[in-house]
Amino acid sequence: MQTRYGPVLAALSVVALCSALPVTAQADPVHGIAMYGAPALPPDFAHLPHANPDAPKGGRIVQGEVGSFDSLNPHILKGNTPWQLQYLAYEGLMGRSWDEPFTLYGLLAESIEVDEARSFVEFTLRPEARFSDGSPVTVEDVLWSFETLGTVGHPRYHGTWNRVARAEAVGERGIRFTFTEADRELPLILGLRPVLKKAQWDGVDFAESGTSVIPIGTAPYVIDRFETGRSVVLSRNPDYWGRDLPFMRGQANLDEIRMEFFGDATAMFEAFTAGLLTTMREPSANAWNTRYDFPALREGEVVKSEIPHRRPSGITGFVMNQRNPLFADWRVREAMIHAFNFEYIAQVINDGQDPRISSYFSNSELAMRAGPAEGRVAAFLAPFADSLAPGTLDGYTLPVSDGSVANRRNMRAATALLEEAGWQVDASGILRNAAGAPFELTILIRQGAADIPAIADIYSESLSRLGMQVTVAQIDSAQYTERTNAFDFDVTHYTRGLSLSPGAEQRLYWGSQAADTPGSRNWMGVQNPAIDALIERLLTSTERADFVAATRALDRVLTAGRHVVPFWFTDRARIAHDAALKYPDTLPAYGDWIGFQPDLWWYDG
Repeated sequence: MQTRYGPVLAALSVVALCSALPVTAQADPVHGIAMYGAPALPPDFAHLPHANPDAPKGGRIVQGEVGSFDSLNPHILKGNTPWQLQYLAYEGLMGRSWDEPFTLYGLLAESIEVDEARSFVEFTLRPEARFSDGSPVTVEDVLWSFETLGTVGHPRYHGTWNRVARAEAVGERGIRFTFTEADRELPLILGLRPVLKKAQWDGVDFAESGTSVIPIGTAPYVIDRFETGRSVVLSRNPDYWGRDLPFMRGQANLDEIRMEFFGDATAMFEAFTAGLLTTMREPSANAWNTRYDFPALREGEVVKSEIPHRRPSGITGFVMNQRNPLFADWRVREAMIHAFNFEYIAQVINDGQDPRISSYFSNSELAMRAGPAEGRVAAFLAPFADSLAPGTLDGYTLPVSDGSVANRRNMRAATALLEEAGWQVDASGILRNAAGAPFELTILIRQGAADIPAIADIYSESLSRLGMQVTVAQIDSAQYTERTNAFDFDVTHYTRGLSLSPGAEQRLYWGSQAADTPGSRNWMGVQNPAIDALIERLLTSTERADFVAATRALDRVLTAGRHVVPFWFTDRARIAHDAALKYPDTLPAYGDWIGFQPDLWWYDG
């Protein structure tokens, strides 16, 4: 493989390196970096504020997952991998504090250095950093990992690597990345990239590995054993190199993390009530209120915990694939939203307890405000005024039904919108366009996806009343992954979690380039210059006020674009668990999110 750093893998002297680089305002190496402002914790912090440094070590947690897996490499496109491995079995140069919007502190790297413009980043490795096999983490490992991920790894890594102009060794423990252009977020993204052992992959095709190769990482946990498609067991490495780091105090407390896989949510819940699982996240308020009444809970062996959070709602619902000409017209997409009887479905499925997702960043300060766009938001949208979907500038709200099964008012509105878009119901009750082609669509569902089949069935009945020919198809996890990676669907269930510090991942979610990239997160297939420009604006903002305004403007464009039929969200996680499993009293801002369970939990039994 042709490399970007090949000639410089030999240790370079700092003098030689500096003479080869353009003159740039330097900054001193520091212990952490924030997207905006300064890190909340000082260089001598003792532990993360939401970690319990006195948590005992030992015990295990058994988690359930619906689906299967055929790969143990979470860094490539091929195969279906347990999602937790990406976060539990690998480390980056920096670690994220989930009590701050986007702040990193040194992990494999003892320091980070950037210039004011953030045109480069330089990391200095800790001399004690080790892989799980005891070998030292080297500059060569870092350079190889970043280039391999950025060229033959999962497509989510490629865009970042394309913005790196030069990757170089700086002395024995330093690595410098110079960017094609200044980028405030890029130093943080690179800081989170997993570091793998280069020597392990000599003669091995990285992009083709499945379960035959277990990547060697540096994290507290290693893959101990597995049964393909059924279970994976992670064991805490007693020789973990970073166990005494302040960043890690109170984390990685459990000796064993076991993941069991089930064909559907019902089987997984039964396994939990039978004691085979020790924790269960419950997405349904209805189930939380009615199903959790079994002997272990009544006797106090299992407890119910609710974990609040302050993060954006994100978007969850049925996404419409605009690569299909059926959904190219915003009026058709708006009709699809009108036909979704939210108030009735929410009452049936979850007792109507959870609020509706009103926009992609709802539940946070980043959410669009009601009414017309004003101030900086209006200014950021103005260049695209002629191409924006109706409601973007004036204000867009989701249709509300009366909660009845008939949903007559919204169904009449949906019919009118379809007629405007050129669709008419013929004498036999079938919706057709001017060429006589019927409106046919399939709602694709992953098998075992909890309440989604029931929601799809109710929704399909409403769509059928409009004259649409609707099929609901359930397929297994492997097929579902393959088809969504290839964008081979009409409508499907869709979830995108969003953070308090949206960044380059927005390009993957709804950037124009990602729409044509297999495996990207842009399932809707949207290609909108306004979205691209607003993503770039939030990425390049140097003031928080500009960043917030850019995100609110992006929220308007996405929401008024009618790309997704929104469901509901919850401002808390509902977790039933073994009473011996504990978590800290101080909760991170992100609540039950990446880095919470099992990372901060401990066993006290």
